[in-house]
Amino acid sequence: MKLRNILAALALTSGPALAQDEMVLLLDWFVNPDHGPIIVAQEKGYFAEQDLSVEVIAPADPSDPPKLVAAGKADLAISYQPQLHLQIHEGLPLQRVGTLVATPLNCLLALTDGPIASPADLAGKKVGFSVGGVEEAVLGAILTHHGLSLDDVELVNVNWSLSPSLMSGQVDAVIGAFRNFELNQMDIEGVDGTCFYVEEEGLPPYDELIYVANRDTMDKDMIARFLAATEKATQYIVNHPEESWEVFAATSAGLQDELNARAWKDTLPRFALRPTAMDAGRYATFETFLHDAGLIPDISPVSTIAIDVTAR
Repeated sequence: MKLRNILAALALTSGPALAQDEMVLLLDWFVNPDHGPIIVAQEKGYFAEQDLSVEVIAPADPSDPPKLVAAGKADLAISYQPQLHLQIHEGLPLQRVGTLVATPLNCLLALTDGPIASPADLAGKKVGFSVGGVEEAVLGAILTHHGLSLDDVELVNVNWSLSPSLMSGQVDAVIGAFRNFELNQMDIEGVDGTCFYVEEEGLPPYDELIYVANRDTMDKDMIARFLAATEKATQYIVNHPEESWEVFAATSAGLQDELNARAWKDTLPRFALRPTAMDAGRYATFETFLHDAGLIPDISPVSTIAIDVTAR
């Protein structure tokens, strides 16, 4: 057999060894700048470099992704640190395996010229939310900080429509609004909003967006490669903010607007530069906070809540 025929035969038989591992990632929301490292990693080929084929899916209901991972329907979901603590105590087999956004984004949002000058003014008012469980817990902590409780407000599930429900007068405030997105959305519409930042209203700092996996079935090696790709993408974003925005925005005409361009700039400094890095004290402090607030029945060890998938 001639040499070129041998090489061709080898090329044909080497295909399976080069097969990529397939992953399913569920987002927390529709695609937006919060997901920059994921989209850039996809577009720049960083997942492929890690022998990964990642299917990214936006949920129909923002409450569903962690539950679907717990049920074995996906490998990873983007979730929120407060939600993870609560769902572990509900019996879901979830663990934090990485961080996407390492600071709080959540805020209690009200109209600047409206009746809510302080969270204390929410007594008897309507508050919109989108993610059940976590946002009631966060709101409850804020209200307690101001001498109120959830019994003093009327909760309204507005699903995706946080800013629109506030601007239309359907509710008096919304919890779960992200300061990098909803504030810009309202400003573009000519409406001034006021954010009451959760970390200034009685909650300890926490990781806003995290990756969660099923603790019983996760593939740590595959997740570690996923996080290596998103870390590389984050470095590219930080080093090349304008070029990375162009890469991100080019994936959908719906992203090519003023709102997403503003949100991109506001989100960039909040991405986790080391997505695998884990601050055990941060998780222990938040678990204790939830317990002291009566939101969880006991305190789980940090090893149950979060892990570093790269640890040996």
